[in-house]
Amino acid sequence: MEIRNRIIESAQEIFSTMIMMEVAVSDKEVSGSMSLVDSISGVIGLAGTHKGVLAIHLPIKVAMGITSSFLGMDVDEVNEDVEDAVGELANMLGGNLKTILSENGRDIDLSLPTTISGKEYEFQSSRNADKERIHLSCDAGDFSIELQLEQ
Repeated sequence: MEIRNRIIESAQEIFSTMIMMEVAVSDKEVSGSMSLVDSISGVIGLAGTHKGVLAIHLPIKVAMGITSSFLGMDVDEVNEDVEDAVGELANMLGGNLKTILSENGRDIDLSLPTTISGKEYEFQSSRNADKERIHLSCDAGDFSIELQLEQ
């Protein structure tokens, strides 16, 4: 799927330029609903000609490692810095996705990023959505990006 490759390229560019980490596609496959354990997710909503949700799901340890690299300081707990960094990652990915889905970018609006974290939660939005889950890895560990576009 073309959009999958463009999201991967977008993540690789953001991570290499902003976080100073290389990202590779992981061969992990998860089917059905994905239960997230000790994780944090950054979520962006899309509205307009394309409606849906883009989310980046990071285990807590991965989120802290990415935030440490992003901010250039040690982070050893989930705090406002981690939430802001994960939200900003979602925001950058959402901005790139908007460009991918729309030639002029004016027919899609993005929500402000939100973060969700917890011991265990499931991420679900619309049942009538095409779902694309991309599993990636970086120096900090494995994470995933999920796109759900309404049909």
